[in-house]
Amino acid sequence: MSYLVVSSLADMPKTVAEHGALDLVTLINAETAVERPATIEAPRHLFLGFNDIAAPMEGFTAPSADHLDQLIAFGEGWRRDTPLAIHCWAGISRSTAAAYILAIAINPDLDEALLAKELRRRSPSATPNPRLVALADEKLQRGGRMVAAIEAIGRGENAFAGTPFVLPLTL
Repeated sequence: MSYLVVSSLADMPKTVAEHGALDLVTLINAETAVERPATIEAPRHLFLGFNDIAAPMEGFTAPSADHLDQLIAFGEGWRRDTPLAIHCWAGISRSTAAAYILAIAINPDLDEALLAKELRRRSPSATPNPRLVALADEKLQRGGRMVAAIEAIGRGENAFAGTPFVLPLTL
């Protein structure tokens, strides 16, 4: 079984190349131009355009159930023969939430709290988007455990951008 690798937009091309990823998830504002690496075929790139906000706000696009459904479907379709790269603008909020969600969706036996602690250990700056996590908690029927686990690790260290990191699908 392969793994998830998370980065910022700036680090994404290098991260994709270093890990040999052939699948890519982009979670970024819809109007942000993202150049897909040549090694990623168009059908193996999921672009989800929404703002990094925790609650709906006038003039912004909040993470939605539709975004979550697309993310989970893409993760379920991932071949797992190479790592899945996930990025957002800074590699701190949307992408870390997506990695946490996909790890649990792919391996439902994972313990939410242990995975959240592993996420924090691997990414001190990780601050997963709480709205996306809450939507996933409900969809995956985790009974509030995903939300509680992410709340328990708290806000990550201040950073302009996160350092790329690997999140395994097993602990």
